[in-house]
Order: sequence, then structure tokens, then C-alpha cells
Amino acid sequence: MSLLSRISLTNRKLVALVTVLLVALGVYATSSLKQQLLPDLSFPAVTVVASYPGAAPEVVEQQVTVPIETAVKGIDGVESMTSTSTQGSAVVLLSFAFGTEIGDAAGDIEQAVSKISRQLPAGVDPQVMTGSTGDMPTMVLAATADGDQRALAATLTSEVVPALQAVDGVNEVSVSGTQDQIITVTPTKKEQTQAIITALTGLGGTQSAGSITTDGRDLSLAVGAAVTSVEQVRNLWLPGPVQLKDVATVKLEDAPSTSITRTDGRPSLGVSITMDHGGSAASISSDVTDQLGELQTQLGAGAKLTVVSDSGPQVRESVNGLLEEGALGLLMAIVVILVFLRSARSTLVTAVSIPVSLLIALTALWTQDYSLNILTLGGLTIAVGRVVDDSIVVLENIKRHLGYGEPRRQAILTAVREVSSAVTSSTLTTVAVFLPIAFVSGFVGELFGPFSITVTAAMLASLIVSLTIVPVLAYWFLKAPATGVSRAEAEAEERRGFLPRVYLPVIAWSVRRRKTVLAGAVLLLVATVAMAGALKTSFLGDSAEQSLSISQELPPGTDLATTDAAAQKVEKVLATTAGVESYQVVIGSSGGFLGGGGGANTVSYSVNLAEDADPDAIEKALESAGDLTFGSGGGSLGGTDIEVSVRAADDTVLTTATEQVEKALTGVSAVTGVTSDLSASAPQISIVPKGEAAARYGVTDQTIVSTLRTAVQGVTTSRVGANDVVVTTSATAPDSLAEVKELTVTTPTGPVRLDKVATVTQVDGPVQRVRADGDRTTTVTATPAGDDTGAAGTAVQEALDALTLPAGASYETGGVTAQQDEAFGQLFLAIAAAIALVFLILVAVFRSIRQTLILLVSIPFAFVGAITLLLVTGTPMGVAALIGILMLIGIVVTNAIVLMDLINQYRERGMTVTEAVVEGGLRRLRPILMTALATIFALIPMALGITGSGGFISQPLAVVVIGGLVSSTMLTLVLIPVLYTMVESRREKRPQALDQPERELEPVG
Repeated sequence: MSLLSRISLTNRKLVALVTVLLVALGVYATSSLKQQLLPDLSFPAVTVVASYPGAAPEVVEQQVTVPIETAVKGIDGVESMTSTSTQGSAVVLLSFAFGTEIGDAAGDIEQAVSKISRQLPAGVDPQVMTGSTGDMPTMVLAATADGDQRALAATLTSEVVPALQAVDGVNEVSVSGTQDQIITVTPTKKEQTQAIITALTGLGGTQSAGSITTDGRDLSLAVGAAVTSVEQVRNLWLPGPVQLKDVATVKLEDAPSTSITRTDGRPSLGVSITMDHGGSAASISSDVTDQLGELQTQLGAGAKLTVVSDSGPQVRESVNGLLEEGALGLLMAIVVILVFLRSARSTLVTAVSIPVSLLIALTALWTQDYSLNILTLGGLTIAVGRVVDDSIVVLENIKRHLGYGEPRRQAILTAVREVSSAVTSSTLTTVAVFLPIAFVSGFVGELFGPFSITVTAAMLASLIVSLTIVPVLAYWFLKAPATGVSRAEAEAEERRGFLPRVYLPVIAWSVRRRKTVLAGAVLLLVATVAMAGALKTSFLGDSAEQSLSISQELPPGTDLATTDAAAQKVEKVLATTAGVESYQVVIGSSGGFLGGGGGANTVSYSVNLAEDADPDAIEKALESAGDLTFGSGGGSLGGTDIEVSVRAADDTVLTTATEQVEKALTGVSAVTGVTSDLSASAPQISIVPKGEAAARYGVTDQTIVSTLRTAVQGVTTSRVGANDVVVTTSATAPDSLAEVKELTVTTPTGPVRLDKVATVTQVDGPVQRVRADGDRTTTVTATPAGDDTGAAGTAVQEALDALTLPAGASYETGGVTAQQDEAFGQLFLAIAAAIALVFLILVAVFRSIRQTLILLVSIPFAFVGAITLLLVTGTPMGVAALIGILMLIGIVVTNAIVLMDLINQYRERGMTVTEAVVEGGLRRLRPILMTALATIFALIPMALGITGSGGFISQPLAVVVIGGLVSSTMLTLVLIPVLYTMVESRREKRPQALDQPERELEPVG
């Protein structure tokens, strides 16, 4: 690698020009990077959603869910399948492994579902959905006005949507919450219903009747004419002849509401803004916010646009915060270098490597279409202290050789040649420890992939900079001492420095008392292992926003009006609570990609808080408003709840087992908020045909279904313009058991009351039916009481182990504990793979398995400081901390390589083992301390969380690296020399008593 330095010195102006071009490209790339909170993550799942209006959960399960499950369970790559059957709806969620091409999987599922379309009830049309973080709205606005909602929707569509669509980076703008209108047709005589349905089926279009040829031309035959208005529907002619208006009432009216949305107490419409692939959340937020005033004016007097959610400010705050912490770290690293080198010129030459390396890394991110997010920025901030290491080692050696009075060019080339192998191998080991992250599967691999690529690009760039740009800058800016001094005089002067005078007695004593030093190290390692048991563990931690997410659930079967009344009580409290900037309530939420949502008995609240708001105080103020469940608006990436899935084929056994598990977890103090989705019963009306009476009138199950559906929700026969045409048997649907019994059923022998041919009773039925991989399932959920997820998971498992479930029932733990266990297992494998890669690199560098093992034995001692600092700061051992442990493997080996490489060089010159160890330690003392302290001080702002914008990654990772660097630096300067002398002294050709004083071992001055 020293050849690069030789070429660079020969072409100094070219190197300078290339550097300027790289910096310019880096600046351009940085400005072009999109800003996001997290990298784009594609969920390895496909959801099949089917609507079967009015059907009970057990009917949905039998007629919709089970056929879909049967059709898709054979799809390649399906890891698990979960289905939920509720009133009128079926959701089947299929999970795949990360890395699966979800587009292809969705296509296979669509084909499988289409093949069973004829087996499904009429009108059931399953929809296949996929999703990613890029599909989530980057901004959601709420529009309110005093006038008609449909007029507001029209204005939003014509004025607001085009303006927002024109914002750079916006992919799609959609308006939601508009209440549809339908054309209702209510026959005057119920016996005419079927004839009217038949006449209106296919209304509003033309049909082809073939074509004829005349005068050399083909003429198509089109039968029928378009119907585009309610008046045309009224004037339709039916067999008789009679017009529809004479035998039925035709009206244009609002469709029944299934949900209600209000913002700050006023009915509202939603405006969702999604970002395109190259968009930046921060810039979209700024541009949209700048236009809100003008857009609000276009909506008219009394109208208002309110920001319900906006990821832009959090992205901007996170990016700016991490940039601030990185800048502070850069400044502190430069100060450390200046203190050691005591030369502004030398500091400038060394510090140049930091921005150049980072800009090259940013260029790499830009070329790979990555975004600037808390993962990539965290990687850059971590790299601030590490990218300067190679340059420090190179420059410090150059400065030493210049101090020996050597000619400038010769001094630079000699200095680089001495350390080029060491800095190359040390950088490659650091890069190697990140390589296994690229092969970590699951959520963690997807999330931390960009982080590892960022650090890898920065480290490789720093190596190139140290071997090309730094020698050229040293040639231009560094000067040899004014007065000529001999090498011996220069070395003697070095020994009289403060650091050598402190270190020399330590290293001299250590190599003489090797067993004592090794015994102390072993005791320290044992103590560390013992302390590790006291560590708290977590998965990813929280990444919270300045908002609250509140949910409310009323008893099953509660209608929309009653739920609305309960929601208004909560809204009154929100409207008068200090710290609440705005709020939105959605009553009767709908399902999404993952099948979430609820029915008419559920309410969700999105509450935006002021900057100085106290979330705990707001939660306390809402305690009296109802039974509410609180969560952070940001939440946690991997979820925070422990889940226990209970399975059983029999419903009674499942209920008993679920209640046992829920009761057991309620008694665990390490968890709170224990709930289950065991479906409480909801009232429903059962209609069972009376055998003989039904047969006498020719009534079948399908006859009754048709009668009830027409009376309750109507039959959609066709579409006129944007409105469905719905035929109903009465203007108002039956709303009591008595009215259902009184419904008239049309039979071949004439009309008859429903209760004459069927038994109509009110019974209790399930609210939902959940299946996992074909088995009936319920889920018990608990939230860890503190930040020690591992302890909470252990306590839950102990409580479950003590249970004796009914025969046929089983359970499986999941949620955050399962995710944590999987992530930890993957990362421990990555750590093992990293050590193996480092071993191979070191064997190639030193051509000695023995010396390589010396370095590998030192790795566990680097964890001493990391674990100690985690305990002192109370930081849990999570995924980010394990990434820090992975980094430590490369860091501790990096410093050891630089030291051992020089020791080997001295031995090749004829020194004894002890002499080479002492001389090598003295020569590498300053660069090792400089690199360690530069990294430590660069990470201090991040470890302290000065801006609080590092999310879940920065602080734990910085704490681990700082603690590990402190202990690894000590072991590099003391333990590595001791281990080296113990192993290599046996092979020493010249016999020499180890307890005999070596030359130049005594402190000088």
C-alpha cells in the first residue's frame, strides 16, 4: 500500500485536484440526499382483505376465511399465516422471510385467490395488499369547514390536492372521510321488490348485440342508453308498463356512516400526503407548511387546515441533532489531536481526513440511493472519531522521521512504508467486523444494513486518504526541525516526555511480573462476566414523537352513536387541557395493511402536544374521561409488548386456557397492562328455518338471507354516475327483534311473516375469531414495567411454566421478547463471524497463528469497560449496544495490530523480545492514546445525548464504544506486551534472564 504514497507524492497536484473534486461531489451528494427518520423498510408480509357485509364472525370464518387460507397456505416462502374474522370482514396476514421478493409473492397470492372466487359468497371480492414504510403518509392534514362536507371535499380535490401534488418529492395526495351518497329505491309493495331488482340490474350502460355490414362498413349494435341522474332512474319504464316512480320511492341520500372523524371537535376530512422514492420528509414538511395559509384561504371563510401528523419536524430535529453532535465530536477530536501534536499545521493535515472521508461516505450513500436518517447519520457520527486513526498513525510517524533529520521525501516514504501494512490491516479488520451485519437476517439486518455500509465506506475512505492525501499535505505543510539533530538525540528527547516517563516504569514492571499481570486480567474478566448478569436488556427502545396515541374500546356490540357520545366526553377534556395543540378523533376505525382497526365500538385519538407539554400530566387529566389506553405517537420500531399466543381446537378449552394465562400474567410485577383479545360475546339475532313450516312455503336458507339482506342493508343493483343504486324493502331498516320477526318473506305461495317459517331469537355470539396457521388462537399481551425487557420476559416465562393448561391447549411466547431473542442470536452469530474474519486477516498479515491468537485472546478484555459503563449509566444491553460490541472487536484489534507490527519490525532488527516490546510500546504510545482519546471525545456528545435526537441507536452504541475503548487501550499497552513476551520468549534464540534489567528500561530524566 506504500506504493500509493509514492505515486501520490510524484503527482501531488493531481492528488490535490482529485481531492477538490471529491469534496465538491461530496457536498453535492450531501445536499441531494433525501432526509428520512428511518431507511425504507419493506414489510415481508402480504395481507388479503375481504368484505362480507352483515355476516357474523363464524359465517365469515367458514365461508370466506377458511377458503382463502386453504388457497394460499401452499404459497412458497410463507412462514406464518394469521387470520381474523370479524363482523362482515376477513383479514388473512401471510408473513415471509426478510429478503423475499414481496411483489412476486403478492402476485402468486392474487392468482391463488382468484382461482377460488367462485367458491366465495356473491359480492365478496378479496383484495391483496402489501406495504412498506414508504407507503405511510409523511403528513396528514385535517380539513374542517362550516359548510357542506361534500362541497369541502370538492374544493379540496380541485384546489388543495393539485397544489400539494406539485410539491417536490410528493408521490400522492388523497382525500378521505367523504360520506358517499346512494340512490335508494323503496318499492311501494314488497312483493314487487324482486321484479324491481331484476329491472335495475345492469342499469346505466349499453350492451353489445353484435354488428352488421352495410354499404361496405361494419356497424356495431349497442343496446341501451346511459343513465346519469336520479331523475332518469325515477322515469325508468318497467314491465306493465309502469314507470319506477309510480311503484317505488327513489331518493338520493347519504350512505350509512361506518366511521366519524373530528379534528379539534369539528367534523373533518383527511388529506394524506405520501412521499415518492426520492422525496425528503423534512423538505416536504417545510414546503407544505409554507402553503397552508394560502390553501386555507382558497377553501373559504370558516375553513381550516390542521396538521394531524408530520414526520418532517422529527426528521429535521434528528438530522440536525446528530449533525450537531457530530460537529461537537469533530471539534473535540481536533482539540485532542492538537494537544498531542502541539502543532496547528500537523493538526490541520490530520483533521482534513475527517471531512474528506465523511464526504466520500456520503457520496457512496448517494450513489446507492440511501437516505440521510438516524441510522446512516449515527454511522457517520460514530465514524468521526475512527476515520482519523489511520491519518494519526501515518502523520505521527512522518513527523517522527522528519524530527530525525531525514530528507522530507525520504522521511515521508519511509514513515508510510513502516506503518502502511499496519494501518491497512487494522482498517480491514474494522471493516470486516461490519461485513457480517450484511448477512444478518430479519428486521435488524434490514434496519442496520445502511448503518454498516456507512461506517464501512467511511473507514475505507479514511485508509485511502491516509495513504494518499495525508502524505501530500505533509510534504507541503510539515517542516523539519530548524536545527539538525541526530536520530539518537531525537529518540532521547522523546523518552524525556511526560507520557514515556509515566509509561516506561509500567511496561518494565509488567513484562517482569507477567503472571501477576495476567492473573489480575483474568480476575478482572471474571468480575466482568459476573457483572454482565446484572445488565438490563432491551430490543430497540423507543423513538418517541411529541404526540400521544390514545385508544378507547367500548363493550362489543356498542353502536356508533353510543361510541360517539363516549368520545365526545374525552374530546371535552382534551379541548381544555394545557399542552394539547390539536387532536383528531376517529370513531369506528377501519382496518389497514396489517389488519388493524376495529368496529363501531372503537375510538382512536391522535394528540399533538406542545414542546413544553408534560405527557404524564395530560394522561392523568384524561383518566376520568373513560377507559383509555395510552401510547407514544412515535412508538417503538419493533413493538414494546410481550405476547403470549394460546392455541386450542375447542373454543371452551381456548377460553379457559386464555383466562389462565391472563390471570397468571396479571400477578407478574414486571409487566403491566395485561390484556387479551379473547372475544367477549356480543348479542346477535339467530334465524333458524322451521323445517316443516319452511318446506310448506318453499322457504330455504337462501330465501331468508335474501329477504333479510334486502331489508337491512339493501341490494346494490347498479351504479349511476358516482352513486350506487340500492333497493330496500323499507325506508328504515328493522332495529329490534320484534321488527325482524315481522319481516315479510316472499314465497311461491305468497307472502308470509318471517317468524312463521323460522325461529328468531337473540343469542350471544363471538366478536371475532382468530386463527394462526389454521389453529384457533388468542393473544395475551403485557407491557414491560421498566426498560429491562429481558427481566420482564423471564418473569413472564416463569409464570407460564407454573401453569397447567387444559388438555389440547398450548402457548407460545412472542412479541418483543421473541424479536429480542432472534436479534440477539443473529448478532451473536455476527460477532462470532467477525472474530473469524479478523482471525483470517491477522493470520495473513502476521503469518503467525500464535501471534494472531494473542490478539484474539485480548478481545474479551475489551468488553470490561463496555459492560462496566453500561451498568454505571443504567443503559440496557440492546441491539445498538451489541452493534457497539461488534465495533469494539475491530477497535481493540486495530490498536494491537499497530503495536505488534512495530514490535515485529524491531525483532527483525535484532532486538530481544523484551527490548522490542518496550521500544514498540514507547513508539506507539502516543498514536494509540491519540486515536483512542480522539474517538472517545468524538463520541462524548452522543453518549451524553446532548440534543436527544439520536433515537434508539446513538447513545447506547456510544456508551459501549467509550467504555470499551478505555479498557482496550489499557490492555493494548499492557496486556498485549505481556502476552507477547510470554509466548515469544520461549522461542527467543538468545537466552536471557527475564528478571535481568534490559537496556534503556529505566526512566530517563
